[in-house]
Amino acid sequence: MASEDPAQPADEARRGSEKGFAFSLLAAPALVFVNSIAKLDVRGGEKLPKTGAFVLTPNHYSNFDPVIVGWSVWNLGRAPRFLAKASLFRVPVLGGALRLIKQVPVERTGRTSAGTALGAAHDLATTGEGIIVYPEGTLTREPELWPMRGKSGAVRIALENGVPIIPMAHWGTQAILPRYSKKLSLFPRKTVLIAYGEPVDLDRFRGVPLTQSVLSEATELVMGAITALLEDLRGETAPAERWNPSAHNQTEFGAL
Repeated sequence: MASEDPAQPADEARRGSEKGFAFSLLAAPALVFVNSIAKLDVRGGEKLPKTGAFVLTPNHYSNFDPVIVGWSVWNLGRAPRFLAKASLFRVPVLGGALRLIKQVPVERTGRTSAGTALGAAHDLATTGEGIIVYPEGTLTREPELWPMRGKSGAVRIALENGVPIIPMAHWGTQAILPRYSKKLSLFPRKTVLIAYGEPVDLDRFRGVPLTQSVLSEATELVMGAITALLEDLRGETAPAERWNPSAHNQTEFGAL
C-alpha cells in the first residue's frame, strides 16, 4: 500500500484558503477564456513554494503577461497577487475587485506611493502569501524582448522579509498580444512556454545594510537568473550587456 503524507491535506487546505471564495469566483470566467486561447507548457513548476511567502519575478514584454503568469501560479495552487498599476484601482468595479483579492496598487511616480506599495507587499509576506513583482517595472524596451535593467523592489521585499525570490521566464505571450498592441490574437490557440527557477541565492546580502550598491548587485543576480531561464526557453543567447533605457534616450513608461 502506498504511504500517505499526513501533511498533504493540511497543505491543500491552506492553499484553498489562500485562494478564497472571492478569488475563485472572479477567476472562473477569466480561466475559461484564457484556456480557450492559450495552453501552458510549464517547466520547473515544483520550484514554486506550495505554502509560505515568496516573491516571484517574471520577465515582462506584453500587457497580457499578468494573465498568463497569474494562470500558471493559480494552476500550481497559489493565489496570484501582483504589484499592479494604481490606475487600475480607480476603474469602477475593477478597482473594488482588485482590492477584494488583495492586489497591491503602485503609482508610477513618487517615493511615498512606492513606500506604501512595498509596505503592502511586506504585509502579504508576513502572512505567508506570495507576491508577484515585475523587476523591470514595465514592458522591456529591449528590441528583441530580452529582459532589461531591473529595479530593486523585488529584492528589497525578499531581503527585508527573509523570503525566497523565485525567478520565472515565459515566452509566447507576444503571439497573443504583441508589445504595445491592443489587438488580441485569439486563433489559433497559442502555446506559452514557462519556466520556474531555483530560488536566487541572496544569502550574502541578508543581514547587511541595504545600500544602493547591495540592492543593485542583488537585483542583477535576479535579472541574470530570469535571463538564463528565457535563454533556455528561446534556445538563444541574450545580449551580453543588459539593456538600459536611459542609455538609449528612452522613457521608462508608455509606448516607445
